[in-house]
Formats: sequence, C-alpha cells, structure tokens
Amino acid sequence: MVVTMTTVEITHEERAELAKALLGALDPLAVAVRTRATGLPEERIWHAEPAEVALSVLSAWKLVDTEVKRLTAIAAATAGSYGASYEQLGAAWGITRQGARKKWPEAVSRPAGRPGSLELFGGTAELTSDGAEGGWRWTATGADGERGGSTTGHPTREEAAAHAGAFLAGHA
Repeated sequence: MVVTMTTVEITHEERAELAKALLGALDPLAVAVRTRATGLPEERIWHAEPAEVALSVLSAWKLVDTEVKRLTAIAAATAGSYGASYEQLGAAWGITRQGARKKWPEAVSRPAGRPGSLELFGGTAELTSDGAEGGWRWTATGADGERGGSTTGHPTREEAAAHAGAFLAGHA
C-alpha cells in the first residue's frame, strides 16, 4: 500500500484564529501557575520584572506542550488501534515511518486479544453482536477501574468500537 498525504496548510486567518484560541486557553493556566508560584493575589501577580513574567508564561506553554504531546499520542494509538500503519501515522504527521515508530512506539502494537475485544489506554472492552436485533454493544473497564457500556445497539461493529475506544480514552 502506498500512503501519500499532502501537506496540510492553514490560511493566515485560520492561523490568527488558532493563536487567539490558544492564547485564550493559556491565560487561565498562566494565571493559576503564576498565582501558585508567587503566592500573591491574582491582581498583583504580573507586577514583576518583565523577564520573570515572560518566564512564567513560558512555563505555562510548557504545560500546554506536554498535554498536546499526550493527546497526540492518544490520537496515534487510536489510529493504530483501527489498523493505521506506522507509514500512515508518519504521513499524517509529516515524518517517516521510522520516525513515527520512534515517536509512538506502542501505537501500532497489536495485543493478542480475542476478536471483539479491545485493549486501549490500559483498559479493555468487549464488543458483542445483538444477534437478532442486528446491532452491536460494548462493555468496558477503563484503566481507572470505571465500568461502562452501551445502552443501545450500534449499527456496526466499528461504531461500537469507536464508542468503546472513546470511553477507554476518557478513563485512561
């Protein structure tokens, strides 16, 4: 299989909107981090040397960067759980197959599970056919011990697996 992917570009307007959204998300985090670090009331936390203030903002961006890397790894693992190869992951990220394997070493591993079972994010899920009803249901136990399942049938096994995977990701 040959995997090709065009480079995803964003427009100037999209970049401006993205920057606005990211800065809006960063502000409460930067305030919380700075307040804890200084012990000062919120209205006084930014009255400091400019370098100290800039370093506080940089520290908040580091926290965002760490979370983005975690969420990226979850997205790669989810794609891998649905059959994406390292070649495909690399194409999506703009790196080589080997680079993707190095970046997300566990993303494409296939646990030796039963057909109809998923092992994702440290949890497990079972997919079952409703038989006569023609739908699919799932039951799962997340890595945090939380149990869940579908109350109604899903039209396809893939849809049931997607819901189970979302549950497991939320309880990693």
